[in-house]
Amino acid sequence: MAKSIKSPGEEEKMENKKSESVVEEKIQQKAEEIEVQEIKAEKSDKKEITGIAYIFSSQNNTMVHITDLAGNTLSRITGGMVTKHSRLKSDPTIAMFVAKKAAERPKDLGVRSLYVRIRAKTGSESMGSGAHAAVKSLDKEGFKIISVLDATRIPRGGPKKKGGKRGRRV
Repeated sequence: MAKSIKSPGEEEKMENKKSESVVEEKIQQKAEEIEVQEIKAEKSDKKEITGIAYIFSSQNNTMVHITDLAGNTLSRITGGMVTKHSRLKSDPTIAMFVAKKAAERPKDLGVRSLYVRIRAKTGSESMGSGAHAAVKSLDKEGFKIISVLDATRIPRGGPKKKGGKRGRRV
């Protein structure tokens, strides 16, 4: 096998080129690391905007209304906006879609966490079937749920019941 004979000057040039390329690679790696650190810093600088999700769930419908902390409406969606069948407006599946659709705009605006206030019809024994499904759907959408509060109004006496003095006679 024949080896090529190189002069000492050529060998030094080859070594210099190799060392220059190694130095350039290290500089590129450092630059990439600095860029990654800057991106992480930018992400951590973003403020966590908090909102309030008002979920009204009755036996006939489910409404999700998301506001910022000042009370400005970010989105408001009802079961009737999602389905054309009035019998399905209070269904848990439709409530999931309502919450998903209501979460789109606040998510784009930077809302990351929510206080949830669930409300049922005043005087009803329980809230509608869609309330729990709507909260679960908001959680799956990536919002951090800070607290869930039942804000159902309770009648204290209220107006006179119908039926007269002796009540309804059957």
